[in-house]
Amino acid sequence: MPRTAIRLAGLFLVLAVATLPSRLWADEPISIQQILEAPQAYHLRHVTLQGTVRDVQSLDPYTLPNGTNCYGAYVFRLEDDATTLSVAVLGICGKPLVRDPEVEDGAHVEVSATIQAPSHGGYYLSFRGLKMATEQESVVQAVADRILPIME
Repeated sequence: MPRTAIRLAGLFLVLAVATLPSRLWADEPISIQQILEAPQAYHLRHVTLQGTVRDVQSLDPYTLPNGTNCYGAYVFRLEDDATTLSVAVLGICGKPLVRDPEVEDGAHVEVSATIQAPSHGGYYLSFRGLKMATEQESVVQAVADRILPIME
């Protein structure tokens, strides 16, 4: 087989794989209970969760430590079976805007998020806005980067 044909076949294969739906590459959903039982094992891991949205709350604009203002953040609780996990959707920083939450109470969703486990310090979004975590707090939070509705 000539080199040009091999290169074209390789390029075609790369393009075919790159255009597959991202859902095929998504992690299998894990339960919230798994995260709550071993939050340190999930700290800063990207996970996929499924559940029902509860208690959606838009947050006032908040200011990062560097002085940049962020707008349009919101939080909600994701419920699966009998457990819930706080989910934060970060604001868009540097651009004043109005953004309504992309979810509503009772919606069934799939959430791709990074888990933040307790005792690691740093900041997290609470129902009262941006807060700094302390060693005593046991806040486990998912920071969402994608939320998709689940059609039933």
